[in-house]
Formats: sequence, C-alpha cells, structure tokens
Amino acid sequence: MGVDGIQRPQNRDREISMDVATLFGTATGQSVLKYLRSITIEMVNGLNVTTEELRHMEGQRYIVGLIENRMAHAHKVKNNE
Repeated sequence: MGVDGIQRPQNRDREISMDVATLFGTATGQSVLKYLRSITIEMVNGLNVTTEELRHMEGQRYIVGLIENRMAHAHKVKNNE
C-alpha cells in the first residue's frame, strides 16, 4: 500500500515520493509549500462555515499533508538505500 493509500508497485511509490521531494525540496518549492500550508492546514474556519466549505477545506488539507508525507517518505527511502 502506498503512502496515499493506493496500491502500486513499491518501486513506483518510492519514485513518486522522490519526485515530490525533488520538486518541493528546492527553495522555490519550499516557499510554495509554505504558502499552501498557510492557506490550508494553518487556516482556521469561523463558526459560520458550511459543511460544503469544510469538506472542500479538508480535501485541500489532505493534499498538502500528502505532499509533506511524500517528502518524509522520500527522506526515509534515501536513508535506507
């Protein structure tokens, strides 16, 4: 089972993580990830948030969290090889 919960060959899952880490490991990538994190994971919704808005936000948070999990996975792959 891959980092994202999708079953694929282990070498392909590692390759995806390494690609994500390469992309977001640059200074520009880190800046973009910081921005994405600020508008998703670090965002606090008010009391009047609708169910639809909350579901939309949680989907965005999932994607940013997945990018961060892929980067952590790539780091583990690098250290084990």
